[in-house]
Amino acid sequence: MAELSREELAAMIDHTILAPNASEADVRRLCGEAKEFGFASVCANPVWAPVLADELQGSAVLACVVVGFPFGASATEVKAFEAKTAVAAGAQEVDMVINIASAIAEDRDALVADISAVAQACHDGAAKLKVIVETSELTDAQKVLACEAAVEAGADFVKTSTGYSSSGATAADIALMRKTVGPDIGVKASGGVRTREQALEMIEAGANRIGASKGIAIIGAGEASEGSY
Repeated sequence: MAELSREELAAMIDHTILAPNASEADVRRLCGEAKEFGFASVCANPVWAPVLADELQGSAVLACVVVGFPFGASATEVKAFEAKTAVAAGAQEVDMVINIASAIAEDRDALVADISAVAQACHDGAAKLKVIVETSELTDAQKVLACEAAVEAGADFVKTSTGYSSSGATAADIALMRKTVGPDIGVKASGGVRTREQALEMIEAGANRIGASKGIAIIGAGEASEGSY
């Protein structure tokens, strides 16, 4: 299993707060924690994009928001507008949820169209796009199809889960996703990653980013903040 220092592991974690009752004070507190511990980003709901941009300005921590979250069932045009608005407000990374029904129907063209529109909205603003495929809802063949569509559409990362479905990241899914997208696309493990051991297992399987609300506990620096999800 990979051996990483606290700093190396922290730099791979998206410090996440997606609870619907999260307050501005909660979001600002997570930004402070992310700067203190050196997390890769703070990931929050899109309404908080201006707060993230304000709190993280001048730091190495990225401002990340979710789009089409958590079900991916918004119209493509709505997802693209949501991403464009968030990026204009300061988001540097966007985690979008695919149209899960399209993946289940194995409609590659629909997946590519949905993801491409959001990718363009992100890249026009120099932001990166992570594509959440919600692995717990898909067969292995559908996971492969969704990841292939994400690569074709210009995504920068593929990501396992929203954390709102029946289960989250597994090492097997990470390995499958890494095999599918190859070495040049990011793979993010998210959903149920709560310990250092789980995080390292995901990294060993091929993840290069971890989404977690328990980032502080994962790196062994204390307990997660109240209000994180």
